[in-house]
Amino acid sequence: MPVIRSLTLPDEAATAALAAGLAPLLRPGDALLLEGPLGAGKTSFARALIRSLCGQGMEVPSPSFNIVLTYDAPQATLWHFDLYRIADPRELDELGLDEALQDGIVLIEWPERLGQHPPAGALTLRLAPLDSTPAARRADLIGDASWTARLAPLPVSAHV
Repeated sequence: MPVIRSLTLPDEAATAALAAGLAPLLRPGDALLLEGPLGAGKTSFARALIRSLCGQGMEVPSPSFNIVLTYDAPQATLWHFDLYRIADPRELDELGLDEALQDGIVLIEWPERLGQHPPAGALTLRLAPLDSTPAARRADLIGDASWTARLAPLPVSAHV
């Protein structure tokens, strides 16, 4: 899949701004895959996106222990999967991923744990720390042609 957009996110506020810009572009049935090493900002991005969709006052714990948490967003149920502790893709059968992909909006941290079958038509956000400052990140949005058109309204700069 091609990189649709690359951004430099100088701090956590810029990461949150990217999430706020992406939130209104998501629809039921969408999957957003959050890639990157530990500390790259996946959970910070996910929290900001969930708050953008569900309300800024929403408490958003990390789903690391539960593996999956759901939220009631106005447009669909939002499913947040953290697959860090998944050792075998067969474990996913019990988590409701197939159900979530039917009509929910799905965020998946550590999507490489899905094995060879990532959700069709998913958008990937690849985050990578930059050496310039501890909070700085590079963000690449990767997806098919349908995402290229849908992401057109997304600001070029993450400073929304």
